[in-house]
Amino acid sequence: MTDVTLCRTFQTAPAAVPKDDTAKYLRSGLTAEGFQAPDWLVPDMEDGTAPDMKETGLENTIELVPEHEFPGEIWPRVEWSYEDEAFRARGRDQIDRLVAEIGDEIDGVVVPKVGRLEDVERAAEAIAEAEAEHGHPDGSIGMSIIVETGRARSDLREIAKFGADSRLTALVFGPVDYAAELGARDLGDGRPRWDGLLERLSNEASAAGLLAIGGPFDDLFKERAGLTYYNADGYADQVEHEAHLGLDGSWSLYPKQTIQANTIHMPTPTELERDVSKIERFNAAKREGTGAVTLDGQMVDEATFKVFRNSIQQVRTIHGRRPEQAEERYDGALLERALDLELSYR
Repeated sequence: MTDVTLCRTFQTAPAAVPKDDTAKYLRSGLTAEGFQAPDWLVPDMEDGTAPDMKETGLENTIELVPEHEFPGEIWPRVEWSYEDEAFRARGRDQIDRLVAEIGDEIDGVVVPKVGRLEDVERAAEAIAEAEAEHGHPDGSIGMSIIVETGRARSDLREIAKFGADSRLTALVFGPVDYAAELGARDLGDGRPRWDGLLERLSNEASAAGLLAIGGPFDDLFKERAGLTYYNADGYADQVEHEAHLGLDGSWSLYPKQTIQANTIHMPTPTELERDVSKIERFNAAKREGTGAVTLDGQMVDEATFKVFRNSIQQVRTIHGRRPEQAEERYDGALLERALDLELSYR
């Protein structure tokens, strides 16, 4: 398992579909390049795969993942349910097979529909048992959970605290199952924005050193005047909203969504130039003994400095993990300034 620092895109791909090539979408994800390649590819053996194709999805994942040099991380989503032992039993079996056969090829597993803290601990134990059984170092297989039940929402702080000292890596929001469990109705005017929950998710993940990932946007296409077109604006609105709330990444269901999430969760060249310039000028003022300065009409002190620094750190992370994307997006001289910049406030 690699050090996880980047998940702008959490792309689920059905591990099996009822087509001649049952692995069509999984193979497409594994062979994606450039900005179409997600940071995390999630072979989906849960909701994205039909009930009678779960075993095929597991076999496809085990067969195909080792065949491809995927540039990001691989996080299969297994079956699970806090309220159904049959789902948990299948999930444990899937975890065991994945760890046994491709444990060196995956970074972790995604566990859906967890309940309270005790259920999250139960899922973590299943992964630990598989590691021990198949000779993998303790903690080498990560775990991310989908927060999509009232119980997980109620125990979110306790779950995040548990994650700070465990294999838990990310908290992912699952709005559809969450709304269903709450008894919500579809009134035909779109889904809630979940501002309070997303802010809490972002806060608890940040406090525990975890990643926070937004939920899926499934309104993929629009129709107007007889023309069907990809709903780029709708998805961009959601991803920008998640970015403003401090979430690390967004769920992707479609290659065009992956391109958008990868770029939205990445400073634009204009933003990077702005923040690099402000830190450069702040550092110059600091060397002259000034603690707070006014730059372009804005008072810059330690708090605002840290906001500017977030952009630089994100670019450095992207450059470290996906250098081809950073080099394509930014002018070489600007990128070099960002990589060489002194980011210590003191």
